[in-house]
Amino acid sequence: MSARTLQRRLAAAGLSYHALLDTVRRETAERCVADAELSLGEIAYLVGYSEPAAFHRAFKRWTGVTPQAYRRRLRKDLQSPL
Repeated sequence: MSARTLQRRLAAAGLSYHALLDTVRRETAERCVADAELSLGEIAYLVGYSEPAAFHRAFKRWTGVTPQAYRRRLRKDLQSPL
């Protein structure tokens, strides 16, 4: 499929390539940040950012908190009794 055909089909579905890419990056980043075995630099690379700072800004835009704060909150939620 050509790039133009993909663009037309996404537009017909009310989507854009960049919006779709942003959604996939966000979902993947949230899952990876929850995994304490991966460093934030590794996660940045895995979701397509060449610089951790750019990933940090994007993550804060997506979630309203930094990746570190998100990870701390997840750990705290897991440790607190129900």
